[in-house]
Formats: sequence, C-alpha cells, structure tokens
Amino acid sequence: MLNFIYDLLLLMTIDITLKRHKNFVRLISASIIGALSLIILFLPFNKFILFLLKILVSVIMVLVAFKFKNIKYTFTNLLYLYMCSVILGGFLYLLDIEFSYKREGLIFYFDGLSINYLLLLILGPIILGLYIYEHKKYKSSYNFNCNVEIVFNNGKVLNSTGFIDSGNNLKDPVTKKYVIIMSKKLLSSYINIRSPMYVPYKALNKYGLIECFKIKYLKVNNQIFTNYLVGISNDEFNLNGADVLLNYKLMEDICLEK
Repeated sequence: MLNFIYDLLLLMTIDITLKRHKNFVRLISASIIGALSLIILFLPFNKFILFLLKILVSVIMVLVAFKFKNIKYTFTNLLYLYMCSVILGGFLYLLDIEFSYKREGLIFYFDGLSINYLLLLILGPIILGLYIYEHKKYKSSYNFNCNVEIVFNNGKVLNSTGFIDSGNNLKDPVTKKYVIIMSKKLLSSYINIRSPMYVPYKALNKYGLIECFKIKYLKVNNQIFTNYLVGISNDEFNLNGADVLLNYKLMEDICLEK
C-alpha cells in the first residue's frame, strides 16, 4: 500500500511538473502496476534480471500513465520518474539515517527508532511538493505548455496540449484575429471546411498563405478567448508533448485575464 501511494505521488509530480494534464484514473492504474511489481522481488532471478524487470515496469508505468506520443516524450517522462524517485528516496533515507542510527566515532548502529509509515506518508508529499515549487521557480520550455480546449462551429470539441511559441505572431490582417496552428491529420475528424480563409505568413525569408478557419472559442487553462483562428499545417509536429502551436499573443492575453 505504501509503494502504491508513493508511485502515485511520483506520477502526480511528473504530471504537474511537465503539465501533462492526464486522467487521474491513468495515474492510479499505473501506480497499481508499480505496486504489484513487488512480486518480482520474490521470484528466483539474479540481480541483473531483477534490474531489467524494474526498468521494464517503469516503462510500462510511464506508458500507462502518460501514453506514447514519441520516443523523446516517453524518455522525458521516464527520466523525471527516476529523478523524482531519487530525490524522494534520498531524503527519506537521510531522515531514516538521522533518526534510526546512533554514531560512535566512525561507527553507526541501528537503535530501533526507525521512522514509521505514518511519518513517511506525511513527509513524502511535502518533499515532492517542495520539488514542484522549486522546479516552477526556474522557467523552462514546459512552462509554455497549456491545457487547450477548442470548440468548433459545428459543435465538436477538441482537448489537447498547446505550446506557446514565441515565434508564432501570425495575425489575419482582415479580421485582426490571431492564428494558432494544428496539423491537418489532427483536425481531419473534427472539421469540414467549405469556405477557408487564407492568412499570409513569412518564415525564414519565405512567404506564403496558410489555410485557416473560424472557431467558436478557444479555452486555454480555463480562460476563454474568441479572437483566434485555427491554421492548418500539412506537417505534423509535437513539441514536448504538445499538438497545438499557440500564438505568442496568448501569453499577453492570459496575463491580462489574470
């Protein structure tokens, strides 16, 4: 039970830190897999095989919790799982050494005062909470990831993760609306454009027109915006797990709304 709770805390830490916005049921399912993996400790395998099995269980946990988008996305999730595990385990080990052992010169010996499970359950969330707090103090590319909901004119709704791109300042000169960009493949089952709009763009000294269409509204981090268009990209992209390339104007709009 303790292992399940810690696995869940670790996965929640990754979800919050990397802004994955995944279903809580997926995190619980992955934590159950991690807890059940304790069974392998009782199997007659050598240390090397046990090590490989632990790696395999970690990969399965990450895939169940956060799905597979690409190798980099999965590797980042796995890296943060181990990093958070080391931080949490290191702190708890330090506390256990401090409270459970006595020292005489260079000799340490156990005095029977091991920190109990209740204290472990209290300290675990505090340690991971401090990690999340410190992580947020240092801006990284993940700080530009947002939870995005797009409501189309036909009533369909698409939920995804968006990346605020500092290089995307695309704006329709006629409607004065800003443009977010999505791949054609992602949009294929949501729209059927009869009267598209074409917005001029310039990128790397190249000029062209991007096909766009109107939407009812865009919701980013629970804030609603109506002054945006959706541009269609023929190429697929995935930036740190994000499927929607948001306009940099959203950074200003979100701050103004707050």
